[in-house]
Amino acid sequence: MSVIVDNFIAPPCLDDIEILWQDEHLLLIDKPSGLLSLSGKNPQNLDSVHYRLVQTFPGCTLVHRLDFGTSGLMVIARNKAINAALCHQFSQRAVQKGYSALLCGHVEEDEGIIDAPIAKDPALFPLMSICAITGKPARSRYRVVDRFYQDTGLALTRVALMPETGRTHQLRIHCQQLGHPILGCDLYGGLNMPGAENASRLMLHASALDFVHPVSGKTINARHAASF
Repeated sequence: MSVIVDNFIAPPCLDDIEILWQDEHLLLIDKPSGLLSLSGKNPQNLDSVHYRLVQTFPGCTLVHRLDFGTSGLMVIARNKAINAALCHQFSQRAVQKGYSALLCGHVEEDEGIIDAPIAKDPALFPLMSICAITGKPARSRYRVVDRFYQDTGLALTRVALMPETGRTHQLRIHCQQLGHPILGCDLYGGLNMPGAENASRLMLHASALDFVHPVSGKTINARHAASF
């Protein structure tokens, strides 16, 4: 049996969490890039979204997570009952999520679907892999917003990404599978193109989150534009 050893130490994140909206039941926040969602086992990885928020909102819990490098919208439950209700919506795929990203190169098609099963392999940790045999179904949609060149001449495509499933690293590995990794992605080729090695961060931002408020029953359509 393979033992997964995580030696990752998160560098300090100096950016604040922005509270976008709140009531007595939940919070909507903008998570900065470079901040863990949950504290790690290593005491050097104590700082996280949950660690910071629980200081001000005792009893709050995470309903879902964003990767360390991903910024953007997260919904936070302020008590266990709200957490259970929101987790149920996520597990039933009743929550619609949208992301903004910058991809390396110019994507040829204006829109499309990436349907590629994703597998965990302890031997590859922290990498995930595409595997038709052991992978779990994973499906993402994309739509091109803009194609342009950076001042350095690096070709980039701004896309809207809509994951239909929620596998670990799904958007990152699916964009690699498309042949256009996310700019700044250290795990799946987003630093390999000339000019891409200077990317300041992973250019992936959770920009849309649609769900039903567990108490009011109203549909929440949260939107937050990317800063890149």
